[in-house]
Amino acid sequence: MTKINWKARVQNPVWWVQIALAIFLPVLAYFGLDGKDMSTWKAFFDLLWRAFSNPYVVAMMLGSAWSAINDPTTAGVSDSAQALTYTAPKKEEK
Repeated sequence: MTKINWKARVQNPVWWVQIALAIFLPVLAYFGLDGKDMSTWKAFFDLLWRAFSNPYVVAMMLGSAWSAINDPTTAGVSDSAQALTYTAPKKEEK
């Protein structure tokens, strides 16, 4: 069974940035837009509606998000046994 330490991941701001970019960048690429085209909240939410209405774009977002969720340093999909014990993201020891 897949075991991912969600508690530690959601406390890591870098992970949230990865997820946001994993979802939003494929949308911009598919529709041929860039950040400056998102100048109003209406434009932003209209684009999200168009994206979630398109199965291909949803598949691209899921594939991209999968890359942010999966830990490539472990075999399979689960986190390592050590990472499963963390209650917060591990900090570098100096």
